[in-house]
Amino acid sequence: MPLSLPEFNYVRRLVLEQSAIVLEEDKGYLVESRLSTLARQEGFASLSLLVERLQSEPYQRLHCRAVEAMTTNETSFFRDFNPFEALRKAVIPALIEKRGQTRELTIWCAACSAGQEPYTIAMLLREHFPSLASWKVRILATDLSAEMLSRAREARYSLLEVNRGLPASFLVKYFQKEGCNWQLREDIRRMVEFQIANLASAWPLLPPMDLILMRNVLIYFGLDTKKQILGEVRRVLRPDGYFFLGGAETTFNLDDAFERVQFGRATCYRVRNT
Repeated sequence: MPLSLPEFNYVRRLVLEQSAIVLEEDKGYLVESRLSTLARQEGFASLSLLVERLQSEPYQRLHCRAVEAMTTNETSFFRDFNPFEALRKAVIPALIEKRGQTRELTIWCAACSAGQEPYTIAMLLREHFPSLASWKVRILATDLSAEMLSRAREARYSLLEVNRGLPASFLVKYFQKEGCNWQLREDIRRMVEFQIANLASAWPLLPPMDLILMRNVLIYFGLDTKKQILGEVRRVLRPDGYFFLGGAETTFNLDDAFERVQFGRATCYRVRNT
């Protein structure tokens, strides 16, 4: 049975309060589809019984799972390709030159989902910048979903997932076949540190960042939350660091402290010099 309007609105409020993600009025099909899976996993005979339980109890594990089910986990290796070309050809070489004295580099992949983006960064560094092997390189990856982070740490992907964007040479070089799946090599997995974080609430203690990738995330938030997040980005991004958003996202009309920088077909942002 589909959700009633009051049930749907309750889920919308729950998700907004706990994650700041805005579910539009036409997303009923999405809510029903994702909550149906959760209802089956948790042993509820209907969506209504699941929502009834959520409404009748204080916030706990089930509420957390319901909110996580509503987050979008669409990702792939080398997603959109052009930003990674910009990293390889321009951004990483520039950071290596700037950080030559300290020999330290800190990268943050926000909303990392199942780990494809931070692992893409790790493989790209290993493949094209061997000099960084003697540097202190920290790749931090965060996500709202504990379930996604568990998958990311495991780094085991289906044939469909490794066929989406991953060059065949990287598959052969950096993955091991395990049954029907492929697992990333342990030495590459160790390059990435995973941590739970909700971008719309209090951020964990973060080090100054040389590079931040927060791609295809802001589109799910309301205007005030977008501005809040961009303000926090400015706080942790080094003055000469680089900030990547998704292709449909921008800081324009949200935070004038950022300036747009073009690298070929890729766009990133820097904090304006004051």
